[in-house]
Amino acid sequence: MMRIGAIGARLQRISWIMVLTIAALMVIGIMFVYSAEYVSSGEWESSVPKYQRQIMWALAGIVCYFCVAAMDYHRLGKLSGWIYLIGILLLIVVLVPGVGVKKYGAQRWIRLPFFTMQPSELVKLAVLLALAQYMSRPDVDLRNMRTVLIVLALIGLPFVLIARQPDLGTAMVLVPFAFVMMLIAGVQVRVLVTIVVIGLMLVPVAWFNMDDYQQDRIRVFLGIDQDPLGTGWTKIQSKLAVGSGALVGKGFLRGTQNILGFLPRSVAPTDFIYSVIAEERGFIGSASVLILFAILIVCGMRTALLTRDKFGRLLAVGVVTILFAHTFVNIAMTIGLMPITGLPLPLLSYGGTFTISTMAGLGLLQSVYIRRPRNA
Repeated sequence: MMRIGAIGARLQRISWIMVLTIAALMVIGIMFVYSAEYVSSGEWESSVPKYQRQIMWALAGIVCYFCVAAMDYHRLGKLSGWIYLIGILLLIVVLVPGVGVKKYGAQRWIRLPFFTMQPSELVKLAVLLALAQYMSRPDVDLRNMRTVLIVLALIGLPFVLIARQPDLGTAMVLVPFAFVMMLIAGVQVRVLVTIVVIGLMLVPVAWFNMDDYQQDRIRVFLGIDQDPLGTGWTKIQSKLAVGSGALVGKGFLRGTQNILGFLPRSVAPTDFIYSVIAEERGFIGSASVLILFAILIVCGMRTALLTRDKFGRLLAVGVVTILFAHTFVNIAMTIGLMPITGLPLPLLSYGGTFTISTMAGLGLLQSVYIRRPRNA
């Protein structure tokens, strides 16, 4: 009876606004993954359509969400070192020839019995936990340069391993959430400014270490090379899809850029799902999606403000920053405001590991909210 009472007390403290917003986004995601793969003949590109797989991933993500939310996040903090180590080992394993699965020129996946796993998505949470746990320790002096270097090392190692796959988009996501966490934790602003300046100085080095297709994407973005039939094709078709949706869209399953395959079917359900939504539901539909993400981000920010625990605050800030970074970069690239980076849109884009890692991160956020002070 006491156990049931404790569960009931936890349920009463859940942010149901967060739960309902997540559910709404996941339903929208499944609908438009269906649309992104739909062809008028009624046939599918594979024996198991992507939308059916996405339903399975969504269900698995929901289970993961509530399991993590029910768990005291302090327990995960105590295991953060091991979680981080396992994440680094997975990033090393995925680079081993013959072990890591290679698709579209990148070696980012590990094949398991029933699905392929993308370790870099899970490592974001491992880094988040490790940083929050380390920077919240009472014996850690964040004014000490040695401490800052340890923090940078915790970020730098997975960044390099992910960039080697290559997956520069996911690697770059580590930067904003780590930066914001360092700021909130108390690292001096002048130190952070110095880190930014050094990072900018290393941009030329990064450029010469990029693959050709990555350089081509940046050239297309800057307008140096339009390449409308090559690298620039997806960017042009995405902007056409978004713009042609007008106010109310062309209607569900009636988006010509999508249905006729001008927006490549290989990326429409994943990185360019927002383009499909904008074409078929127009400004009203795409703005509604933005409002849902805004509600989720505000819930996360409120959670960070309510908690009195530094570890919990850093976790909440980190999850919100990851969510914002993915959403901002994905939508910006679909409308031509940023280079194409291959970052999926949380809760909407097709993808197993990404869906589960996103739900686990939001479960962490809910766990912090549930355990906020009684009077908050």
